[in-house]
Amino acid sequence: MTMLRIRAREARDVVVAAKAVNLQGGVRLSYVETGNPGGPPVILLHGYTDSLRSFDLLLPHLPASYRVVALSQRGHGDASRPPHGYRPRDFAADLAAFMDALGIQSAVIVGHSMGSQVALRFAIGHAARVAGLVLIGGFASLGRNPVMREFYKASVAPLSDPIDADFAREFQESTLANPVPPAFLDTVVAESLKVPARVWRGALAGQMEEDVTAELRAIHAPTLLLWGDRDALVSRGDQDALVDAMRNAVLVTYARIGHAVHWEAPGRVGADLTAFVDTVAA
Repeated sequence: MTMLRIRAREARDVVVAAKAVNLQGGVRLSYVETGNPGGPPVILLHGYTDSLRSFDLLLPHLPASYRVVALSQRGHGDASRPPHGYRPRDFAADLAAFMDALGIQSAVIVGHSMGSQVALRFAIGHAARVAGLVLIGGFASLGRNPVMREFYKASVAPLSDPIDADFAREFQESTLANPVPPAFLDTVVAESLKVPARVWRGALAGQMEEDVTAELRAIHAPTLLLWGDRDALVSRGDQDALVDAMRNAVLVTYARIGHAVHWEAPGRVGADLTAFVDTVAA
């Protein structure tokens, strides 16, 4: 069992043991769990080529009264890497099985970037299991984004193993508008390097093929959108489309912050997330 020390400035250290669970079908997911096992469950879903380590800066800012679970989705981090199954609906099916394995009936689902698309797909298919949604740098459709289409064609489609370390670092840095702690950036780059080229291709192709726009009105759960106005990947228009289509969504904009809001402003995200969870769990 791997022990992780998770630290954020002006917050307590959190020392947690990385665990793993085997799902039906042979997929093995790794995860960390903090807080009160009897508290409101909060599940954290990372972005593309990230892992549970994506939440290292955020976890110390969340109350110990919550049951917080951060997982590495299939193909990412230390999870297993099956030959296929990298569409948002596949990740969402894993999430349902994961919650079953941990005895979690419903939870606040927090998704960043790719994780937001997984959260939306999960909320559409498993409405009763979603106490609330938090979408960080979220979107309903990525395939309409010309920047991402070009990125896939020019940079991801030609990838081969091993992934070039400079490429992985450039990708992660491209999501930032402000510096993050160097050790944390080194960690997320190292996690991206664990992802094989076929998963880089499969997971991004899956996101680009997914479009839940027409299904958003089926989501009734309270939803909090967190978006940085210097996000180079996801636009304000993407946020407005979500707010307009969803029945119970609120947008919070972070000035001068990039795509990974929880990396650049973990304390504020922790406070906003706490206020939201306290409301929906009341």
